[in-house]
Amino acid sequence: MKKLISLLWFCLLSYSANTQIESIIDYQISNAKILINTTKGKYEIQYFSKNVLQTAFLHSDEDKIGNSHGIIGQEASFGLHTQQFHQGVYRFYPDIKEKNTLTVVIDSMPFNIRYYFKDSLILEQDSINEQNLGYSISFGIDDDEILYGGGVRALGMNRRGHKLELYNKAHYGYETEAPLMNYCMPLFISSKCYGIHFDAAGKGFLDLDSENTNTITYETVSNRKVYQVFAGNNWGELIKNWTSISGRTPKIPLWSMGNFASRFGYHSQKEVENVVKAFETDSIPLDAVILDLYWFGKTIKGTMGNLSFHKDSFPDPVKMIKDLKEKGIKTILITEPFILTTSDMWNESVEYNVIAKDSTGKPLTYEFYFGNTGLIDVFDENARNWFWSKYDSLIRLGVAGFWGDLGEPEVHPNEMIHATGMASEVHNIYGHKWAKMISDNYKEFYPDQIPFILMRAGYSGSQRYGMIPWSGDVNRTWGGLRSQPEITLQMGMQGLPYMHSDLGGFAGANDDPELYVRWLQYGVFQPIFRPHAQEEVASEAVYKDEKTKSLAKEAIKLRYSLLPYNIGLMKKAEEDGTPLMRPVFFEDNRPEMKLVDSAYFWGKDFFIAPVFHSNQKIKNILLPNSGNWFDFYTNNFYQKGDSIKYELTPNNIPVFVRGESFIPMSEGLMNTDYYNPDEVVIHYFPDASSNGVKRKLQLSSTENKEILIRSYWEKNRCEIKVSSTESSLDALDFKIHDSRYSRVKIKVNGRKVKTKKSDHTIFISKALFKKDILNIELKFK
Repeated sequence: MKKLISLLWFCLLSYSANTQIESIIDYQISNAKILINTTKGKYEIQYFSKNVLQTAFLHSDEDKIGNSHGIIGQEASFGLHTQQFHQGVYRFYPDIKEKNTLTVVIDSMPFNIRYYFKDSLILEQDSINEQNLGYSISFGIDDDEILYGGGVRALGMNRRGHKLELYNKAHYGYETEAPLMNYCMPLFISSKCYGIHFDAAGKGFLDLDSENTNTITYETVSNRKVYQVFAGNNWGELIKNWTSISGRTPKIPLWSMGNFASRFGYHSQKEVENVVKAFETDSIPLDAVILDLYWFGKTIKGTMGNLSFHKDSFPDPVKMIKDLKEKGIKTILITEPFILTTSDMWNESVEYNVIAKDSTGKPLTYEFYFGNTGLIDVFDENARNWFWSKYDSLIRLGVAGFWGDLGEPEVHPNEMIHATGMASEVHNIYGHKWAKMISDNYKEFYPDQIPFILMRAGYSGSQRYGMIPWSGDVNRTWGGLRSQPEITLQMGMQGLPYMHSDLGGFAGANDDPELYVRWLQYGVFQPIFRPHAQEEVASEAVYKDEKTKSLAKEAIKLRYSLLPYNIGLMKKAEEDGTPLMRPVFFEDNRPEMKLVDSAYFWGKDFFIAPVFHSNQKIKNILLPNSGNWFDFYTNNFYQKGDSIKYELTPNNIPVFVRGESFIPMSEGLMNTDYYNPDEVVIHYFPDASSNGVKRKLQLSSTENKEILIRSYWEKNRCEIKVSSTESSLDALDFKIHDSRYSRVKIKVNGRKVKTKKSDHTIFISKALFKKDILNIELKFK
């Protein structure tokens, strides 16, 4: 560790009694809290669970910690044990049977806090340093730790060595390097499976050992001196523990898993209707259409803040929305928190006192790209109520979801005064508060509707408001594509499972059909499938040349085929925060995997290796060592940990399926409204070396359609038992994939059955359940 504790102890004790060395006056334990009085103030260390705790510091004249914007954890129900090592050194740990817990060790003189997990030192807190505005705090770490976190950045998986600015700011046209972006988080996670969240919302810096001294330093303009430490025995447990206090994404609409038609932007009702018709004509699946800023005005500049349909361009929005809905197409509108002084709503916004103020108490106005503007003060209850009333009117028209753009806020003058503080104090939580406003009002006024909230900026815990974030205005280049897995993987680790990119890239007029197709093929295996771009080059597959359109259509159809599998991923994210996209090192602990972002897991059973280079013929792939793998497209079998040279084709990117997995899929789906869980096909990839598995498959997002599958192997014989007790299914279709066996004998419920075989695939049609049980016996030769 950075400090030699015994040496520090000796040196500090040699100081005179008059030096300002912090020491303990007394302490007490209250349930799961340690309350410590020192010569500088008061510390409150509180356990939320056995592996999650919070440390807070207050000056002697402060009584309360104050409310957190990011954390919703509650004090644990257990008590604490105290152990005195020797004079002045105390160890505190949960009074429970389990041993693998977070432990706190405190030195009395000089005062020092150290954190242990599974009896190993993970962190050592240095002193809190007061500044003219805010404070800083440092921690010692080991020299071999890899550090993740800090929110959305394009820096590579290891963010150690960087000093990260904490100030949400859009980065237009970024590619492989973007140190400051639209969604910052005061959080880091260590490769040793622990993390710290600094629970202060103000702007600041998170220095991840930029000076190579094995030191983490957090500094902020805020005065809230609170942080949370969390740890886990594995990566899944770590994320579960973090989201237990920051919140988890609630259920999002099933249609969120479908294809979106989106661009910047559709200028008229006619354009919207035409693009939907084009998808119908080309038989390309579609679930939603997103309207950018032209829905409220004909021009980019001068109209933001109108917040109602522009009648010249959209003469009958009610009919448009209704007609689209009858086709299963949902309408999503962009909204922004800026009210231009030239907009239809400016006078009303001033009258209702909803604009953030200047030092004289008047609405603060200023220039930015779209015009002269004010900013809605979402920290003021009156302003939130006014803003929500505009959403309410649109929901009543039939609008199914909202896109909240520019919510960093994009331009936020330092002199602006909000209801709860200065701009620098609340900037990073503006999008967070905005999402909360929409989420809370949906719960109150539309409890039967599942909101769709697409936003560019947020804060720690924004996922609990159903926020679906995206990675901003990425350049429409191969470099832009290359940074996307890193961003989504990192944000998934930080509690946001639905981070995604504008498929095809957003910025610039680069018309590269190969790039477009490769980005969409990657998009099949990113959380949200949403092509979007500036209109100079079409983002929609229907407006591409025939070859590009055909390849894009294949990708979109595959996305829809995977809907039953993706329903399970959505459920897992809702239950314990598990991201849909997962780093390879979640399962493969080889050192070289700690930095991999060129390949990843999609759920538990898919391993994805996107293509990042033009005209690439061969891709070198190192398969995970956590199982054997099948090529999803050829059924070729690979051993765990294999290093392969994969021959690429234009039709797909490398996709592998875990051996002994059961993948639920649908066929021929054009819209998620028509998904029927009773028509799911279970794709089985047999692997005798696994000795069998036990899997639960959730086939519906709205009703209980869960099945339990168990497989058992004995030499070349496999028995599969499927229980539908909780699903009311009558029958299932199965497809068995393997290129290694020439013959397979099959019995269903003890009887031989006829099957269809082609391309190393055997199809079993409508295998019937008997008393909610289905038995399938396979003998391979």
